[in-house]
Amino acid sequence: MESQPPALLITGPPASGKSTLASAVAARLRAALLDQDVLAGALTAVVGNLVGTHDLDDPALAGVTRDARYEAIIATAVDNLRVGTPVVLVAPFTSERTDPGAWHGVRDRLRDAGGLPALVWLRLPADELVRRLRARGAARDRGKLADTAAFAGNTALLAPPVVEHIAVDATAGTEQQVEDIFSSLS
Repeated sequence: MESQPPALLITGPPASGKSTLASAVAARLRAALLDQDVLAGALTAVVGNLVGTHDLDDPALAGVTRDARYEAIIATAVDNLRVGTPVVLVAPFTSERTDPGAWHGVRDRLRDAGGLPALVWLRLPADELVRRLRARGAARDRGKLADTAAFAGNTALLAPPVVEHIAVDATAGTEQQVEDIFSSLS
């Protein structure tokens, strides 16, 4: 019997390096890289134009797109796992890391598709988070940087998942982060 393909969900605060790490992990696993920004970004932008905001933290946009954005990434992962392809998913996974019921629902869907799911949390100190957001200079971060004290003081943003997860130091180099993940999977 073949072993189950991994289904790694990469999560962390904004600018923690989720996409960079996911690319490196996917390359090592020869996995499908499923980045929510790529899978749902164009359609989310269309909806953003309709509702008048492109800030995913704005309830006017998040409220009408969150479920569809996550369904796009999870359903794509399920399809890949069903044909035996490992997957690496990139998204904030806020509900899934803070609500055991939400995590178990996603975990069970990925398991039912034949995958071996694991949640990876990139932990990052608040001061480094603010530094990276400023350096990134993305339009989507303007609201976060308008009041950096309030943003960086958001303990829920920096709190680790309340469900089982692999914690990775986001200040370490990408190669070290990849090794930490694979060490935890062994």
